[in-house]
Amino acid sequence: MIERAIAMLEDQQSKVRARSPQWMVAEQLKDICRHEPHCAELIAQDLENPAMSITEAEKKIKVFADGHKTGGFACVTPVEADRILREFYGLPSQEAEPESPVAGAQVLDLADFLR
Repeated sequence: MIERAIAMLEDQQSKVRARSPQWMVAEQLKDICRHEPHCAELIAQDLENPAMSITEAEKKIKVFADGHKTGGFACVTPVEADRILREFYGLPSQEAEPESPVAGAQVLDLADFLR
């Protein structure tokens, strides 16, 4: 699923200028797919809908940036962009990542088998 989501993002990237805000949205989404594979399926499903394209996602970030201008300057931090993208695509927050299968596992004491 990761490969499919990344391929869909790269397809949309090919239709915008390299290093444009839309292109950078796709880069951030690819990073999310690589580091949080459970999000890749959600992203791939959403990308099938034109209203959920990287261009539409970038518009949400721009609205935030425009609302937080200081003089003629606007900046969106990576954390802010991440939050906006997660809200737009309905992705869980990073804190809400599913536990690894090892988390919460009981520790075996090998000495118990030697008694």
